[in-house]
Amino acid sequence: MMFSKTTSNIKVSVIPEYDSKNSYPSENRHVFKYHVTIENDGDFPIKVLKRKWLIFDVGFGYTEIVGDGVIGLTPEIIPGENFTYFSNVMLRSGVGNMSGKYLVKNIETQENFEIDIPKFNLLSEVLSN
Repeated sequence: MMFSKTTSNIKVSVIPEYDSKNSYPSENRHVFKYHVTIENDGDFPIKVLKRKWLIFDVGFGYTEIVGDGVIGLTPEIIPGENFTYFSNVMLRSGVGNMSGKYLVKNIETQENFEIDIPKFNLLSEVLSN
C-alpha cells in the first residue's frame, strides 16, 4: 500500500513492508522496510538537508529521529526528477506508524522549507493473520 503527500509541489510517497526475514516476534523485534520516493513536481531544484521522523510503537509510545539528509546523502532533485531510497525501522509491539518532515533547500533562492512525509501504518504479518 502506498501513502503519498504533496507539499509545495514536492510529492513524498512511502511503501512500507514487513521484513519477516529479519524480525523475531518472540523477542519483540518487528522490522519494517520502507521505500521512499521524493518527486520534484515544482519548477526549481531542491536539496534534501535534514529529516525528522516521528515513530509510534503501540504500547511503547513515540520516538523522534532527527538527522542530516537521507541514508547518508543530501540529494539534489531537479524539476521532473525523483530520488528513491529505502530504510528500515524496528518496532517492539509490531504495530505502529511513522510520519515526518524533510527540510529542503530551494537551490535557486537558497531558501529552506519543510515538506511533509505522509503518515504510514506499520503492522506485522504475525499480528495481521
